[in-house]
Amino acid sequence: MPIAPEEVEAPAGDTVLFRSSPARTFVAVFAVLMVSYLLVSPIVGRLSQGSGDPWWVSALEAVVVGAAVAGCYSLSARAALATWVRVSAAGLELAAQGSDPVMLAWADVAAVTVRRSGLRTVLEVTPVDMDAVHPVQGSGTGGPAVTVTARGPAFVADLTQIWPGPRALRRELTRRLHPYPKPAATVRPPQPW
Repeated sequence: MPIAPEEVEAPAGDTVLFRSSPARTFVAVFAVLMVSYLLVSPIVGRLSQGSGDPWWVSALEAVVVGAAVAGCYSLSARAALATWVRVSAAGLELAAQGSDPVMLAWADVAAVTVRRSGLRTVLEVTPVDMDAVHPVQGSGTGGPAVTVTARGPAFVADLTQIWPGPRALRRELTRRLHPYPKPAATVRPPQPW
């Protein structure tokens, strides 16, 4: 059973939580089904010589079927495998697709990448050393999935359905990883010599 972020004490008072959202999953699946319908229905209509029904009947059928399929998927076991990322001054907590959460202090993070992989948005967190990774609570199903990158082993999480979205997470990670603005170049007035 995956651990919800509410079951884990926040490491700092300034935490920002990003978690998978059933509503976002529903909207994404529904949108894909509607786009598929719009692409396929003219072809089927031409091959079947038309059904004689007005266009709005077919559109209503598509909406009902799309909503039913998207609703079933949003409530399915796959969608129930929650992903959450919690960012705070203390570090980064990550639980991906139903794994046990792990905690990395910012000093223990070598790199964080948010990138597109096909239709998915993926988070890769590369620790300085795998021994620096701390389980948040006891043992269970284990930590998030690990992949090998050019920088070494990295934790991987699918961010496609998180809310607030991947862009907000990227901004928060950038703010935490680079907390101080670079000093502006000092301009000296010309010397009267």
